[in-house]
Amino acid sequence: MNLITLLLRSSWKILTLATCIGLLSGVSTAGLLITINTHINQSSLRIILIYSFIGLCLVKFLTNIISKYLLINLAEKAIVELRLTLNERILSAPLYHLEKLGKHRILATLTDDVLAISRTVYIIPTLCIDMTIVVSCLLYLFWLSPTIFFLVVISLLLGIFSYQQIAYKATSFFTLARQQEDRLFKHFQSITEGTKELKLHKERRQIFLKQELRETAQLSRRNNVVGMTIFAVAASWGNSLFFVVVGLVIFALPTFQTIPNHILSGYALTILYLLSPLDYIMSAVPTFSQATVALQKLESLKLLLSNRCYESNLMNWDEADNFCYSLEFLGITHTYHQDSEDTAFTLGPIDLTVSGGEIVFIVGGNGSGKSTLIKLISGLYIPESGKIYFNSKLVTTENQEWFRQHFSAVFSDFYLFDNLFNLGKNIADDKIQDYLVQLQVDKKVQISNGILSTTLLSQGQRKRLALLTAYLEDRPIYVFDEWASDQDPVFKKIFYTQILPELKSKGKTVIVVTHDDQYFYLSDRIVKLDYGKVNNVYKKVTP
Repeated sequence: MNLITLLLRSSWKILTLATCIGLLSGVSTAGLLITINTHINQSSLRIILIYSFIGLCLVKFLTNIISKYLLINLAEKAIVELRLTLNERILSAPLYHLEKLGKHRILATLTDDVLAISRTVYIIPTLCIDMTIVVSCLLYLFWLSPTIFFLVVISLLLGIFSYQQIAYKATSFFTLARQQEDRLFKHFQSITEGTKELKLHKERRQIFLKQELRETAQLSRRNNVVGMTIFAVAASWGNSLFFVVVGLVIFALPTFQTIPNHILSGYALTILYLLSPLDYIMSAVPTFSQATVALQKLESLKLLLSNRCYESNLMNWDEADNFCYSLEFLGITHTYHQDSEDTAFTLGPIDLTVSGGEIVFIVGGNGSGKSTLIKLISGLYIPESGKIYFNSKLVTTENQEWFRQHFSAVFSDFYLFDNLFNLGKNIADDKIQDYLVQLQVDKKVQISNGILSTTLLSQGQRKRLALLTAYLEDRPIYVFDEWASDQDPVFKKIFYTQILPELKSKGKTVIVVTHDDQYFYLSDRIVKLDYGKVNNVYKKVTP
């Protein structure tokens, strides 16, 4: 994909119209030069030249504004569509692939790459008009004298060829700089997520700041500086070449053949006028090169994501879908492949059946695969082998999205949204306020039009709000990954002895990852994992 393709996809009709109007603007500019040159070489003032000058100024003014407006509007539309498309691709891509890519790569693309493309798209309107002006002026020069025109064109082609050779080298430095951006964003992620650790360890902080972060930033800066400097040299060379052409036309050519004054003045005037639009075009090339690198990066990410996107249908939702009668897992597996290690961790094969209205506890040591299992259970991971049946319906890649809509979950690394309207339900603020009181966060959080006043709370309090969100979703299956680990003893007891039984009484299926063995008796079954395998399944035990 290139920028022109991006704009064509957005609206080829508007692009064509804007180009035609821009062409008219360029032609009017050439007309102004012709009018000025004609007046300079005439001894008497002709009224028709005055009217022509005024008319052409008006045409140039109007066409310039209309063309720029159309292109700016088109550029903004293209950028919005680009951002939305990329975000849709990200959300439709498999979770495991996103985790392998890493947050830093995705954030770098969503911010730096899209920003680089945006900067370039914004200069396209002026660039299109300037290119039209250049073409119109060249046609005027050909009309004045084809012989001198070919001399100018040869010089121009020489300048373009040499500029492209230099630009190619500069683009390679921009590519290297963009590679460093991924590393920079990884360091930024380390700063935001590891602030506490860096504050507690002075040596680690100093090494991180003065070596890792600084080295990456300096490499990015150095590559960008070299690339921009190369472009600056090329632009200076192009400008100098034009003055050489003017000198040849004015001083050298008249010694070999007689050239009328109106041709000499026309060429000198036109070439000098061309310096401004050509300078803008050349100054825009570095921005285009950076945008090209960004587009390549963005497009490669889009292709990677789209290659792993599965078309999912929500299917027809009926009342029976809002209840879990049975959830069966037959021989499901998932493997973590580590690029830096020869070994791989495999979860499964897992055989498990969960009935409707059942409370199942999943237990096991760290690294046993508990979190991976609940991602498989909730449809966030697609099993590499095995089958999943929900209410006797086989879950496939085609109905994976439909399957996921039956789950409400609070993961250990959950994200808390402050807008409760995005649940797709109309829930009165008074009802939500009652829940806030029960969760004992009403003193710190208020609700207004479905929006929470703040989410800047302790981890335990944030988990209570996440529990509220899951509760309001009212899905048939609830999944909690170590929810009680950040709660005080009082709320931990409320969770196990009140909230879970209440969900069960409503016919909800509840799956809980936990280490709280004092509450094991409240479960209907306990599934114990040991290094990716189901070690044992215990039936309900008494306290």
